[in-house]
Amino acid sequence: MWPNGSSLGPCLRPTNITLEERRLIASPWFAASFCLMGLASNLLALSVLVSARQGSSHARSSFLTFLCGLVITDFMGLLVTGIIVVSQHAALFDWQAVDPGCSLCHFMGVIMVFFGLCPLLLGAAMASERYLGITRPFSRPAASSQRRAWTMVGLVWATALALGLLPLLGVGRYTVQYPGSWCFLTLGAEPGDVVFGLLFTLLGSLSVGLSFLLNTISVATLCHVYHGQEAAQQRPRDCEIEMMAQLMGIMVVASICWMPLLDGDKSGDWNQILGFQPTSNKDLSCDSGYRSLSPRRCCGARLP
Repeated sequence: MWPNGSSLGPCLRPTNITLEERRLIASPWFAASFCLMGLASNLLALSVLVSARQGSSHARSSFLTFLCGLVITDFMGLLVTGIIVVSQHAALFDWQAVDPGCSLCHFMGVIMVFFGLCPLLLGAAMASERYLGITRPFSRPAASSQRRAWTMVGLVWATALALGLLPLLGVGRYTVQYPGSWCFLTLGAEPGDVVFGLLFTLLGSLSVGLSFLLNTISVATLCHVYHGQEAAQQRPRDCEIEMMAQLMGIMVVASICWMPLLDGDKSGDWNQILGFQPTSNKDLSCDSGYRSLSPRRCCGARLP
């Protein structure tokens, strides 16, 4: 992509991808269409959530607040990363010409980590909220549930942003990833890269593990109440079952989309981890539009 003898910025690495291969892979209209589909879906979901919150119970209102935070996060992630990805497709992935100082790459790396961890952390927060709501329904004041939910969303955003800013403080690095449309953390042997990679992996994996554990307990509790001797008096409300079904779906999708990235420390190259390593022009032409998008695109959503 960039000649080996040229002066590269701190986020750029020499690659042997040719101009013809870049023209073959680049597809700004294809990338833009996926981005627009995701944005439209999130706007529809947000409108449904806003209408559903009117007249909802305290428990459901708290859950819907978390969902609103998740949808807003996903929408902004698609919007910001989509603009950068589409522009890089239009520029034929010539990141050195567009961003020689790597400021844009550093910005994209921060938001990739931020918008990548937020769904996992919000999923864990939602699982915790439902676990307490099902197993200890009278342990929390109902009046403050919505305010507490927004506080938790804010803490999730702050935590993900703090982690994303670490490479700008010297812990880890952000570099341009194949095919040149996105930036992400570097899988290297340097101590900063290792520490940052481990922090990203551990925080995301703990979120997924906590979500799985608490959701399993919550579902088992609902099944026990539904089929137990006191089922007639303590039959779970339809909204409880609906919220758990939604939460399980969120957990499954987030886990499928992000576990390859959370498992990234076992290899030294995102191309190998995500299956993006081309070996010939034939490999580049095969499903090139799909591979030119992000790891999150593999799940119909986000990353470049």
